[in-house]
Amino acid sequence: MDLPEEIKKDLTNVEQLERPKIEELKKELDFEDSSSVLKFGSAAQNNIAKFSDSILQNVKTRDVQSEIGKDLTDLAITIKDFDEDGEKKGAFSIFKKAKSSVDKLAIKYESVEKTIDRVVSSLENHERQLMKDVAVLDQIYEKNFEYFKDLSHYIAAGEEKLEEYKNTTIEEQRKIALTEGTQLEIQKLNDMENHANRFEKKLHDLKLSKTISLQMAPQIRLIQNNNTTLIEKIQSSIVNSIPLWKNQIVISLGIHNSQKALKAQKEITDMTNELLMKNSEMLKQGSLEIAREAEKSIVSTETLKKTNENLIATINGVLEIQKKGSEERRLAENEIQRIEEELKRALLDAR
Repeated sequence: MDLPEEIKKDLTNVEQLERPKIEELKKELDFEDSSSVLKFGSAAQNNIAKFSDSILQNVKTRDVQSEIGKDLTDLAITIKDFDEDGEKKGAFSIFKKAKSSVDKLAIKYESVEKTIDRVVSSLENHERQLMKDVAVLDQIYEKNFEYFKDLSHYIAAGEEKLEEYKNTTIEEQRKIALTEGTQLEIQKLNDMENHANRFEKKLHDLKLSKTISLQMAPQIRLIQNNNTTLIEKIQSSIVNSIPLWKNQIVISLGIHNSQKALKAQKEITDMTNELLMKNSEMLKQGSLEIAREAEKSIVSTETLKKTNENLIATINGVLEIQKKGSEERRLAENEIQRIEEELKRALLDAR
């Protein structure tokens, strides 16, 4: 799985497990005590389950991008309305209407200004909420890493303890069963092997929980990156796009106010054409930039492809491990059956 560098660094730190912690967990584990086996690692697993719920509670799904788009659309409609006057359109069409007055245009400007302020306020609210979500996700990421580390300690302790149990306790009991050949000792050996087999399944569950925790890390970062991208787009709108639109309106209003000072229609027409061209170029540039930003996907196809490949690889890996574990248990059962048959034949021959 191709993980971000930050997550790889975290996993490197996890690999340096604390030996005292592992030894402490090994002491808590008793294969002869079913309660001890069942409780082993369950606290960390429960934390993962509760943790998943906390993600849903703290980071609610919101169509922020749609809300932002609606605000900007409302603003564009208002500006367009300001830019139109009767049948003629354009920021300077007002010059061609003798009945239009400075007061009339000023009233329109105040209406547009209020709309702009409302949109800016709405965008700033979205920005603050997204920044809070980013901070919460940082905390959630740290918690997830703690759970991942706890599971790593449990798994390491369980594997070591299981290996010791198989190589010492079970092997010693096997020798006793083969030597004495009593049904009681054989049954005791069988019970021990069952304990080991059940614990192998427990370890498998812990590893699944660890995998879930591992998958959460890039998912949390992906949500953070999405929110950060939206924050950047909002900041760009507030700092660049909206001031540009506002300036164009101010320019239009200023030109209208200077109309009375112009003595010749030719001068008015020349200035109007020049400013109209300049405004249209600026509006074109701003609109193209906004359109490009609006058309960009939050998540690239390549990211989705890699995420899908990683999840498929994880699923296939887990299935392979399960298959291998099942085969090993089947072989073990066949071996136990063969041993029992040999003992029975030996006992019959001894009689």
